[in-house]
Parts: sequence; C-alpha cells; structure tokens
Amino acid sequence: MPTYAIGDIQGCYQSFRELLKKINFNPLNDQLWLAGDMLNRGPESLATMQFLLDHQQQVRCVLGNHDLHFLAVAYECREMNAKDTFGDILGSQQKNDIVSWLVKQPLAHFDASFNTLMVHAGLPFSWSQNDAINYAREVSNKLQSASCYQFFLSMYDDQPDLWDTRLQGMERLRYITNALTRMRFCSSNGNLELRAKSTPGEQNAHLLPWFELENNHFQGDIIFGHWASLQGKSPYPNIHALDTGCVWGGQLTALRLEDKKRFAVNSVEF
Repeated sequence: MPTYAIGDIQGCYQSFRELLKKINFNPLNDQLWLAGDMLNRGPESLATMQFLLDHQQQVRCVLGNHDLHFLAVAYECREMNAKDTFGDILGSQQKNDIVSWLVKQPLAHFDASFNTLMVHAGLPFSWSQNDAINYAREVSNKLQSASCYQFFLSMYDDQPDLWDTRLQGMERLRYITNALTRMRFCSSNGNLELRAKSTPGEQNAHLLPWFELENNHFQGDIIFGHWASLQGKSPYPNIHALDTGCVWGGQLTALRLEDKKRFAVNSVEF
C-alpha cells in the first residue's frame, strides 16, 4: 500500500490526473498526501476538489494559504481578487460540501510510521513535530468553531513575526497560520519575512531559508510545498520540497514515502 506525497495542485486537475496515471494510483490500496494549496490559480479547482471528496478515505492533506484564502472568501470575510480562479466552486452545488471538508483539514500532519511531518510551508526552528501538531490543532479548533469568522477577518497580517509561547488570541493563531502556510525566509533569530519569495541565494543578506535554521527538536523527515522557486530541490536529505511550479508551467511532483522515489509530470495546463 504505497503512500505518495504530492505538491501544490492549485486546481491543475488534468496534470493531477496525469500524475496519478504515472504512479498507477489504485484507490483500493494507495494513499495520497497533499501538501496544501489544492485549489486556486489553476483552471479546475472544482474538479480537483470533487476528486478529493470522492476519495476522502485515501487522502491526507494539510491546508495551504490558497485553501485558507478560499475559505475566507466562501465565508464572505474577503473578496475574491483578480487572480483567484475558484469561482467555479463558489457557483457550484458542491460549495458547501467542499467548505465543510476543507475546514476539517489540519495545518500539519505527522505519521510516526514514516517519522514524517507534512506542512504546507515549513516548520519553525524552535518547534518539534508535537508542537506543530498541537499548535495546528489550535487553528483547526478555531476554523471549526462558531467564531471562525473572526479568524478569517483577522488572518491577513504579517505580525507577529516571532514565536512566543505567551502569545494569545488572534495574534497566536495568526503566527501559527503564517508559519505553517506562508513561511519561506526567516532572520537568523527566527523572525518571519513573509514578503520575500526569491530563490535562496537571491534574498537579502540577513535572511535564511527556514530550513537553514538549526532545529534540534525534530530529526525526522519534513514534506512541504509552497515554494515553487526551489524547483523541488533541498540541500538536506530529510527536507522534501514538492512544489515544482505546476501552475507556473513547471511540473507536478509526487514523492513515494516508502523509498523516497520521485515522480513528475509536466504541466498540462500551462
């Protein structure tokens, strides 16, 4: 029963189906891990989400920043912007089912049998895998509560940029969300720099990729997406970058967890 972790689909449904063909996906035996950003920017967000709902038993996923943005719009806490392409979901009869399923998905997933953590963006250097799961659960509890509107209204901000266990309320939830779904670069002290999106080596001198900050709290494997300009490359054998820019005309990539073998298809849509 192989398990395949797949990078950002972002509504590129035809590329997703081509990748499933390449790995000979068998829903009776195989499992899919999705590293977030399942929808938006690609042309078929609705078809992608319909597939995921039809295969819920085979899918483990984490929410990405685009998924959370979709939820904020669906809850009428945010307007669609010109680049959003999930209008097909908002106008569909499946909208409520998709929203209901997405709000139940976590921001972090850990599997002890693989000793592997999956997040959309990264793991703060001061956190363990248990920290990531527990803090992600705080956000999930908010998403599934009657006060989720408050979360979506307050989600769009870059502060606070440094973790402190004393953080409370929306500031605490916002940091957790930003770290797990938006992080790329940090200062050497761990401050998030959420506006820098370049390839490592091209950033300002005071910034480091999040995985360059030494983490003595977690020594397993980390799977993440979000950072297309990495082109799926990481300098560390236990750090697996899976966003290979399908929505930008690149590739869609899967990693088989049992042997870390990669499979990729060229973008069909772009």
